[in-house]
Amino acid sequence: MNKVLIVGASGVIGAAAVDHFASLPGWKVTGLSRRRPDVEPGTVFEHVSVDLNDAAACAAAAAGFTDVTHVIYAALYEKPGLVAGWYEQDQMQTNLAMMRNLMAPLLAAAKGLRHVSVLQGTKAYGAHVHRMAVPARESQSRDPHDNFYWLQEDYIRGAQKGADWTFTIWRPQVVFGGALGVAMNLIPVLGAYAAICRELSEPFYCPGEQDNIIEAVDTDLIARALAWAAEAPAAKGEIFNITNGDVMVWQNVWPAIAKAVRLAPAFGKPLSLAEFMPANAAVWDRVVMKYDLRPTKMADLLGESHHYADLLFSWGATTLPGSTLVSTIKLRQAGFGDCEDTEVMFAKWLKKLVDRNILPTP
Repeated sequence: MNKVLIVGASGVIGAAAVDHFASLPGWKVTGLSRRRPDVEPGTVFEHVSVDLNDAAACAAAAAGFTDVTHVIYAALYEKPGLVAGWYEQDQMQTNLAMMRNLMAPLLAAAKGLRHVSVLQGTKAYGAHVHRMAVPARESQSRDPHDNFYWLQEDYIRGAQKGADWTFTIWRPQVVFGGALGVAMNLIPVLGAYAAICRELSEPFYCPGEQDNIIEAVDTDLIARALAWAAEAPAAKGEIFNITNGDVMVWQNVWPAIAKAVRLAPAFGKPLSLAEFMPANAAVWDRVVMKYDLRPTKMADLLGESHHYADLLFSWGATTLPGSTLVSTIKLRQAGFGDCEDTEVMFAKWLKKLVDRNILPTP
């Protein structure tokens, strides 16, 4: 029997990983996070509530993980306002401390550990500090900027030397899933934005109309990749980019998003969702009461994701942002070739939030 510990289980990737691994025969799942992940009904897993900033609590929890065979490390610390924190040393050091607080005692306790997956992203290629090479490849030299990715990667590589377990490092593009109240997930932002527009009888404007090309990745796809890497010899010690397999421009995908929420797509009036969403918190409360939705305050719905929305929609940009495209050839050649249609992905996740009574039926 394999036992996977999913760290950051309430996050956008962690929750999808809990659902997927729990569906696989021969796997026991433990999710570790401060709050219980909001997963599919009937998902069988153990939840351990731990604050990764508490070294003593991490050590106490790790003592119970002696039978863990695999770790998915998807925990993340972000500061209020999100983007500014990416350049600040305390954000970086906190993310390193969180990993070390748990992994140091866990590595001592889990003698049968076989594999660890660690999540990074396209900030590894400097996407937040300069234009990326197109496409960005895993073989590129480490981009010379400060980032907690490098701190965590160096820690894992150092801890693995001489050990029997292996690791895989993942660099997903823009991630979309069903988690609420997280740092970077646009699905609840878009869904609530649509509900507010309908309630106010306002057009469903595309928030950004720059023509830069980006890529998306569905958390369900990431979860399948994590399960593949857990056992695949070709994943040992490797770094992989991962995307849905297609590309998108917001103006071109907006009609599909509008169709999913049954509104007409509108253009010509870009807006800041970081401003619009909090300003309409009372309208959202009205929507929740009107449709008898699960009681969820705006802040608990969004986390920091409305700030992420402004970044992705290039709000306020006066010039065309660089396209963020990565090569996924390496992952496909290694043996994982799954893909997702990004337009179908948007419809799927928006419907799931309706099914979970987070969003009203459009």
